[in-house]
Amino acid sequence: MNTLTERLKQIRAQITKAEDRYQRPTGAVKLLAVSKTRPIEDIREALAAGQCDFGESYLQEALPKVEALAGDVICWHFIGPIQSNKTRAIAEHFSWVHSVDRLKIAQRLSEQRPAQLPPLNICLQVNISRDPAKAGVDPAAAPALALEITRLPHIRLRGLMTIPAQSDTFEQQRRAFHAMQVLFESMRQQGIELDTLSMGMSDDMEAAIAEGATLVRIGSAIFGARQPRN
Repeated sequence: MNTLTERLKQIRAQITKAEDRYQRPTGAVKLLAVSKTRPIEDIREALAAGQCDFGESYLQEALPKVEALAGDVICWHFIGPIQSNKTRAIAEHFSWVHSVDRLKIAQRLSEQRPAQLPPLNICLQVNISRDPAKAGVDPAAAPALALEITRLPHIRLRGLMTIPAQSDTFEQQRRAFHAMQVLFESMRQQGIELDTLSMGMSDDMEAAIAEGATLVRIGSAIFGARQPRN
């Protein structure tokens, strides 16, 4: 069986290949290793292989990892649902948050971001499939919410994130991601400064890259099948 380091190398090669296939500049797509439910030892192995960006979804699980690895150069991304009572810890310990879909959450993150830290990078989560089972702001409401968020101090709106409804074919995957790319470019044309399109996971990474993803969130393809939470 391939080691974690070998799988990480394979994913990077797949990203580079997809960039070339879809006429994307080399290095246009950043890899976010989704380390939720994974032990610190796995993160250390990925670190040793040159991976610096890690995504966590469960705050109670993430904080001990952040503390244990405080001496390492890591950029922590929070990618899970956000409860109001968790915003302070997120604002204090993470560099990126991909799952903001309400103004109230953005306001709390802004208010609770420590003054000595750089602005917290924010992605607005969009429910591009309008799937009632998915989180995210409705695409039609995204531009207005984004404008409100840009007015807040201590945070910086960087882009959009989505988790589309599951698709059976590559063409269906591309359609959902294309809709995100269209929304992203439309908002930029409205004067909203965005540079990050966070979309694509282990099963649909290539379709996302084909449609303009600048960051893919990869978990199982790097770390293996997800471990159950205790």
